[in-house]
Amino acid sequence: MIDRRAILAAATATCIATAFETPALARAAGAVDPRFPKGFLWGAATAGHQVEGNNVNSDVWAMEHASPTVYAEPSGDAANSFALWRTDLDLVRGLGLNTYRFSLEWARIEPAKGEFSIAMLDHYKMMIEGCRNRGISPFVTFNHFTTPKWFAAQGGWSSKEAVTLFARYCRKAALHLAAEIGYATTLNEPNLFGVLDIVLPVEIAKRLLGMDREMQEAAARGHGVPRFLPGNAAYVDEPEIVQANLRAGHKAGREAIKSVRPDLPVGVSLAILDDQAAGRNNLRDAMRAKLYRPWLEVARGDDFVGVQNYERAVWNDKGRLPTPVGAQTNDMGSEIYPASLAGAVRYANDVSRVPVIVTEHGVNSADDAKRVSLIPAALLELKRAMDDGVPVLGYVHWSLVDNFEWVLGYGPRFGLHELDRTTFSRTAKPSAKLLGAIAQRNSL
Repeated sequence: MIDRRAILAAATATCIATAFETPALARAAGAVDPRFPKGFLWGAATAGHQVEGNNVNSDVWAMEHASPTVYAEPSGDAANSFALWRTDLDLVRGLGLNTYRFSLEWARIEPAKGEFSIAMLDHYKMMIEGCRNRGISPFVTFNHFTTPKWFAAQGGWSSKEAVTLFARYCRKAALHLAAEIGYATTLNEPNLFGVLDIVLPVEIAKRLLGMDREMQEAAARGHGVPRFLPGNAAYVDEPEIVQANLRAGHKAGREAIKSVRPDLPVGVSLAILDDQAAGRNNLRDAMRAKLYRPWLEVARGDDFVGVQNYERAVWNDKGRLPTPVGAQTNDMGSEIYPASLAGAVRYANDVSRVPVIVTEHGVNSADDAKRVSLIPAALLELKRAMDDGVPVLGYVHWSLVDNFEWVLGYGPRFGLHELDRTTFSRTAKPSAKLLGAIAQRNSL
C-alpha cells in the first residue's frame, strides 16, 4: 500500500535524465475576473484513517503491523480526530471555509462481515450535524482507500462479492446519514489502483511492487487466507479484474446512495496529473487513455467529478521527463507547477462532460511559504479556466492538518495546520489564513 502522491513524485524525480525546456503550453495570461460564483465551495479535506487514529479493524492497520511491512511507522493515534472532530470542524469554521471533506471508515461501520455498528454510524451522523450547525457543508467520501480487514482477507476488490458488498455498505450508511450530506463521493482515486507500474520507471516499479507483494503475503499468512488485498495496494495480481470491479462498485454504490436520497449529488474523486506533450509521437494521450479515460467516461453518469491534482507530467516518445532544472520543488523533489490544477480540471471536464469539484490540491512541503505561493497562483489559473466556461463548483485543499501519509508515515507535510503528535494541538500556518481570506472574500 502506498501514498500515491509520493509514487507520482518519485516517478518525476527518477525518470529519464534527458534535459528539456519547459513547453510553452499555457495560453498567454489575460485578465481574470477575481470573483468566484456565489455558492462556490471553499473547503479543506481529511481522510478517516489518516487523522482518526486507532482504526484497528482496517486493512491498513493490518499492513502497518505486518512483518515485513513497507510502512515507515504505524498510524497509531494519528491526529486523534475520532475524539477531536469538533476541534477540526471549529478550525474549518474559523478559517471561514464553507465545506469540510472527510471520509467514513467502512471498517468502523462494518467491523465484521454483515455486522453494522449503529454507534459508529451515529458518530458520523454527529459529525455531519456538527458541520451543519457551524454553517459547513459536509462533503462525505464513503470509502477513502481503507477497507475492513475481513474484506481484504477475502480478496478485496478482486473478490466476486466486492461490488455487492460495497453497495450494501453504501446503502446502510446512506440510510443513516444521507439526509444532511451536502456532496458525496463513493471512492477516492480508484483510477490508480493496480496501474502504478505504468507510471513508474521499470526498476522502481519492480522493487516497490515486490516489497508490497511480500507484505500482502505476510498479511495473508497472518489471517490464514490465500490472498489479502488491501484497498490501497501497490501490487495487484489481477489489475483488470480489480479495475472492472471498482468501476462497477462506484456505479453500484452511487445507485445505492441515490436510492436513499435521489437529489444528493454523488461523484467519484480521481487522481489526475496535468499531462502535457513534448515532441512528436509523445505518450501523453496513451497515458491519459490508461490512467483516466475509462473513469472519466464512467463519471458521465455522475453529478460531478472530483479532481485531485498535485503536479504535471510532460511526456515525450520515451516516457515522462524529469523535473526541469531550477524549478521550485516539493519535499519529494517534484516540480511545483501551479497551472497543473487548471490543466487537469480542463481535461476532466472535456472528457466527462460533467461539472468539476477540486476535491484535493496542495503540496508536500515543510516550508509553508511554498504553499502560500502555490494557492493563489493555482486558483488564478483555475479561475481562468472557469472564465473560459469550465464548470467548477468548488475547491477543497488537502489537507486540513498534517497527518499520516500512508507508507511515508508522518514525514510529509500537506497540512494547513501543524500537528503536535503528543498534545494533538493544531496550529494554523500562514497558508491557512491565506486560503481563509480568499474564501471569505470569495475572490482572489
